[in-house]
Amino acid sequence: MAQANDRLDQVVREARRNADQRAAGYRAQALKLYPWVCGRCARTFTHSNLQLLEVHHKNSNHDDNPADGSNWELLCTYCHENEHSKIKDSAGRTAVTSAPPAATFNPFAALKDLMESKKQG
Repeated sequence: MAQANDRLDQVVREARRNADQRAAGYRAQALKLYPWVCGRCARTFTHSNLQLLEVHHKNSNHDDNPADGSNWELLCTYCHENEHSKIKDSAGRTAVTSAPPAATFNPFAALKDLMESKKQG
């Protein structure tokens, strides 16, 4: 049993290391390709706060990393979190609840006229 756990731990460590290497590769590439500006809120970044600028995969596939950067956009941490909160779960629900459309029907629209006609009548 201990050998199975050791093997599983090794596989997990290796997977994390590979993911970190992939992330470092496309992040460095995206930072060279694009200006250091959030694609949503237009906040600008410098070396001192660059850790707050993240690479967002437009098609949500983190393994789709074309050399031209066409699947990436740079987003600040806040906009990136907001973007991912819009992703639907398997039931079609989103984490962000949108307000229902405003009502356009007013049942009291003619009330003033009715009251005026009652006073006169």
